Amino acid sequence: MRIMDGRPGTAMSGDNNDLERTFSFRSVPSRKFAFLEEKETVALLMKWSMLGRLSAQTFSFDQKFHLYDSDRFALCFFKDASVLSSVKMMDGWQPFDRPVASVDVEVVPSTKVSMDLFDPIYTCGIVASSGHIARCFHEVYPDYDKLREMLQDEESDNYHILGSAERAEFLFRLFKHLCLGGELNQYEDTIEPYINVTKKIYKELISVQKDPETKRIAVVSMVLKVHVYDESGRCYPGSRDEEQTFAYLIVDPFKRHVTLLCHSYGVGTMSL
Repeated sequence: MRIMDGRPGTAMSGDNNDLERTFSFRSVPSRKFAFLEEKETVALLMKWSMLGRLSAQTFSFDQKFHLYDSDRFALCFFKDASVLSSVKMMDGWQPFDRPVASVDVEVVPSTKVSMDLFDPIYTCGIVASSGHIARCFHEVYPDYDKLREMLQDEESDNYHILGSAERAEFLFRLFKHLCLGGELNQYEDTIEPYINVTKKIYKELISVQKDPETKRIAVVSMVLKVHVYDESGRCYPGSRDEEQTFAYLIVDPFKRHVTLLCHSYGVGTMSL
């Protein structure tokens, strides 16, 4: 859903206080991410051509957040001066040369608290008992494998081993982004690196809470996939429709923190 700038005279103006309520943001520079700093993970991101193109930065915000605030929240976020300056500094490019006009927001399910989601991959011939990924024929890519086939090809026998609900989950999307990587991705022979890095990133980004009565762990973070538009069209996280160019807002409503996770498809940093 896209929300337009809600200033007087625009489509979102009106008497509803919730629509007029704004959020303010402040960078949290003390919030570091191990997946962007630990030597082993950084080496894998470099191998997958994502190093230097995958970024994460956390901001605090000043109002109570509910899921129905998502559109307003995202628009306020990308119109906030401190956010815009931090995003420019973080990504090393100028995505906001013109004022932000609107933001498309997709609420992404984030209910998973374990890696059990990926169990079917191990039982249908995609991955051998050794963890090696099975190869398969492709007319264009000579090094193609059944994992990428399952992730991308709706006509493949294995595409539907995970249903649409599982594929919609943030955990699955994160896994898919890592497997497909950047422009010069060097694909793995085994599945373990993909699983391990997915788990590491997901655990750092997603907040959970234990129910005091049932003792069950539940996700409290809310995830929003965003596309930002200025007067000329889409401007962030990229102007073209590319699956591996993405931006997510991961909101912790209790801490009042939001993390922007962004990746711009291309050639990643080639050396440490």
